[in-house]
Amino acid sequence: MEAIARLKNVPTSPRKMRLVADLVRGKRVGLALSILKFTPNHGSIRLEKLLLSAVANWQAKNPGAKLEEADLYVKTIMVDEGRSLKRLRPAPQGRGHRIRKRSNHVTLVVDSFGTEAVTADVVETNEKAN
Repeated sequence: MEAIARLKNVPTSPRKMRLVADLVRGKRVGLALSILKFTPNHGSIRLEKLLLSAVANWQAKNPGAKLEEADLYVKTIMVDEGRSLKRLRPAPQGRGHRIRKRSNHVTLVVDSFGTEAVTADVVETNEKAN
């Protein structure tokens, strides 16, 4: 059973947020939280809160299941472009340059491991064990 959490109109450019999102895509929730906690990028704080919200949504959907036994992982994380605020900055000779202040929307899906779900960190741990 998967759970979804969305974050809209984050005042960070999508390009910067995708750098952080790529770090946790396909990872287990515990590992992803520790990665986000110690990543110095600005978007990591917001993604950490979003991941905790997705876990809380999963717990609300599955009241009888235990979080420790569920073995949750980040199934999907998408960073889409939001609206852009357009501003003018003074330029030489009386002109003006347009400044685009970008924003983004983040969608995060958390799921529990099943037989069909194999991600990169699971494959890595199996290779290290052999």
